[in-house]
Amino acid sequence: MDDIRYPIGRFEAPTTFRKEDVKQWINDIRQVPSALREAISGLNEEQLNTPYRDGGWTVAQVVHHIADASMNAFLRTKWTLTEDVPSIKPFEENDWAKTLEARSLHVEPSLQLLEGLHERWAYLLESLSDDDFQRNFYHEGTKENVPLYVLIAMHAWHGKHHTAQIVSLRQRKGWN
Repeated sequence: MDDIRYPIGRFEAPTTFRKEDVKQWINDIRQVPSALREAISGLNEEQLNTPYRDGGWTVAQVVHHIADASMNAFLRTKWTLTEDVPSIKPFEENDWAKTLEARSLHVEPSLQLLEGLHERWAYLLESLSDDDFQRNFYHEGTKENVPLYVLIAMHAWHGKHHTAQIVSLRQRKGWN
């Protein structure tokens, strides 16, 4: 079950800031839209509406989820840079995945959103100082202060994680 749900493993938060890691994470974030577009390339509507695992989201819901999570992360980045330890509300991703557009809208609008958003986000991140990456936000769900570099690491992992779920499904189904 874990191999299907976590094909690249679970996220492990970095405990220290390293400039070379941040550079790689920014590159990973920039690559999410193209990697995701490649992962779903050629899939028909039936395939896009297939859950990536038993009881899991459909491929389309995964794509829409990545857009939802990226929008939230981009806003968290902006708040962290412009406010002193802003309080960040978690979003109920499973509930968001059940909304009408996440269940029935074609994936193209979310792919287009991701292309623009990730380009803008990566551009912003490349402009930051080491001190900026160590700024914190307070996460209301975990009740912890989180450094911006940890958020960036998580979203670099997040995009690869969900893309790997789709690639793994394609391989298991022979949709190559």
